[in-house]
Amino acid sequence: MSANAPITQDLITIPRVLPDGPDNLVGMTRAAMRDALIKIGTPEKQAKMRVNQIWQWIYHWGARDFGEMTNLSKDLRAQMAEHFVIALPEVVTRQISDDGTRKYLVKIAGGHEVEVVYIPETDRGTLCISSQVGCTLTCSFCHTGTQTLVRNLTPAEIVGQIMVARDDLGEWPEAGLSTADQGPRLLSNIVLMGMGEPLYNFEAVRDAMLIAMDGEGISLSRRRITLSTSGVVPEIARTAEEIGCMLAVSFHATTDEVRDTLVPINKKWNIATLLEALRAYPKASNSERITFEYVMLKGVNDSDEDARRLVQLIKGIPAKINLIPFNEWPGAPYERSSGNRIKAFSDIVHNAGYSSPVRKPRGEDIMAACGQLKSETERARKSRKEIAADAGL
Repeated sequence: MSANAPITQDLITIPRVLPDGPDNLVGMTRAAMRDALIKIGTPEKQAKMRVNQIWQWIYHWGARDFGEMTNLSKDLRAQMAEHFVIALPEVVTRQISDDGTRKYLVKIAGGHEVEVVYIPETDRGTLCISSQVGCTLTCSFCHTGTQTLVRNLTPAEIVGQIMVARDDLGEWPEAGLSTADQGPRLLSNIVLMGMGEPLYNFEAVRDAMLIAMDGEGISLSRRRITLSTSGVVPEIARTAEEIGCMLAVSFHATTDEVRDTLVPINKKWNIATLLEALRAYPKASNSERITFEYVMLKGVNDSDEDARRLVQLIKGIPAKINLIPFNEWPGAPYERSSGNRIKAFSDIVHNAGYSSPVRKPRGEDIMAACGQLKSETERARKSRKEIAADAGL
């Protein structure tokens, strides 16, 4: 490690030193890639064109070897191989659920691990990606929240999850074809609902999503990307302005008293403050509506009174409410609401004019369902008793 190696400061976490060695082109913005090429001797007048070519090779064709980039000179390819790498997270394990859900455990720099989940459906394929190793929010119903925050992911580690899944699905276009020519996309949607709070890692998430939305690469519409936040109010407006994707909110309660327990960030930005920020979001981002995520917990937040209060709280906000049957995990302090109770809650919301689908649990047999994600090394490190103790049982 050289004495001059750059230091990055992760929000809330301790500083970490970036490793020496070739720079990873994955995760670079177009401007950063242009600067990197100029630094190794590419003439400034050519740099923008070269970025366009390299960008397409990496993000449209899925190239991993500079030798594949045949519209670049041999000298430039050799020079790039000397100074750069195209590096993705390493897949440690891949599990496939009985329902077709795929869960990947991927390893990143420092030996840390995060989980990524691909959910196939008849009309779409959704990839649930992580933004942090662990999480700082300690939401009491979430398994990931029992794992403390280790660090934020880099843009390369975030967009790399998408590329790893496309590798596994074999979805890079064949030579001479566009993505659209391949037929319906297997990976058509992204949700930032994996490990971590995306808005506590805003810049990295923004850069990664702008890469995913770039029309000359992965080319996903902003309406195909949904960022889920627990309510980091100051960053909600920035999300509208700088990303413009769809927004989902981990709401889960209709009173501050209950939400303070379920989603402790509520103690900093309460329901009224959060809703004020959300009312401005659809207009600012041109998004159609905000998704309110509501996990159904037996005897905690699932009463008819809660349903009616929820309808009143979100009045005037273009919204849909995703009702999520609680996905249990070892030592969990809650139980799933009954099917009849969930239906009664859903009917009240629906009759008030809001879409209220009940999310079908996916991948429960491989612990890939909502709220169950946790790196295998951390899961293996703790016994069932220790996990229960962390949850306050």
